[in-house]
Amino acid sequence: GELIFSFANPTINGVSASNTVRFSPFFNLQTMVHHDLSEKFGIITGFSIRNIGFIFDDPSAPGTYYKTRNYTVGLPIGIKFGNFDGRFFYAGYEIEFPFNYKQKTFVNDEKTDKFDEWFSRRVPTFYNTLFVGVGLVEGTQLKFKYYLTSWFNKGYTDSTGTQPYANFDVNVYYISLSFQILRGTHFYYKESSL
Repeated sequence: GELIFSFANPTINGVSASNTVRFSPFFNLQTMVHHDLSEKFGIITGFSIRNIGFIFDDPSAPGTYYKTRNYTVGLPIGIKFGNFDGRFFYAGYEIEFPFNYKQKTFVNDEKTDKFDEWFSRRVPTFYNTLFVGVGLVEGTQLKFKYYLTSWFNKGYTDSTGTQPYANFDVNVYYISLSFQILRGTHFYYKESSL
């Protein structure tokens, strides 16, 4: 599991848009495969499904803000070093493929619009990301992740022929706390005497 606190740096038509921390405790799952090359160095890879997004104010419409999110499938690769039975550090790259985009519009704190799209063209086909983290006690990890790819597809054209994201620059980043729920677990099977 992963508890994500995400932020962004949105700029719309050259004007910075304020944003609020977005907390997403659900649905974030990942499985990691660790391969130790020595007692202090190893590589990691895995698979993830993640709920990532951000909340931002519309600088051209006071009282209006938006909540956006993507569900993504990620494939990370990285290195780790340190004490693998205790505290260790890791860093790497992850490619994420968004498969469900959702957006909500609020005006004066009332929801006025909501939609979600499978494999939306509003966002890129994939995101390039970088991450660093530290493994703490009992499989708990603290991680920072930065999305190198801009959140929106600037070339997206809607049904009216306009490109709503052409002048929208935003990179998402987050801090997360994750837990390895099966770390160190051993499974034993007893053969039936039937």
